[in-house]
Amino acid sequence: MSIALDSPAALTDAVGRAATGDWFRIDQARVQAFADATEDWQWIHLDADRAASGPFGATIAHGYLTLSLLPRLTRGLLSVAGTAMVVNYGLDKVRFLQPVIVGSRVRAVTEVVSAQPSAQGYRVGLRTTVEIEGAPKPALVAETIGLFVPEA
Repeated sequence: MSIALDSPAALTDAVGRAATGDWFRIDQARVQAFADATEDWQWIHLDADRAASGPFGATIAHGYLTLSLLPRLTRGLLSVAGTAMVVNYGLDKVRFLQPVIVGSRVRAVTEVVSAQPSAQGYRVGLRTTVEIEGAPKPALVAETIGLFVPEA
């Protein structure tokens, strides 16, 4: 279920609310594309034969790949009418808790933890947990800040 607000000012009332996204599969082609984009070609991500005898028994997604998917995983979870744009303001904390085995499905659970008015709009703190289907621990927990800019 998503959080839908009728104005940027309503963000302060959303603190404490959470929304959960849909499952999304991490496939080897995406891991390869990320490796090529970042030039991080470590065998644990790309060499299925070697990774099969490695610590995780299969190739794993880059932690930063999982983090970079936050926009995709959280798409539509928080919608605010009257917002011209939302831009990344930063990260306060990220913890990678468990690797994502290639072929696994992940999803985001996002909670609004703060909403502060600023000269540009509202700075909104979000705590997003990326869950791995069937796993006891999440892949990561990230505390991010988005700047919600109201329409002129």
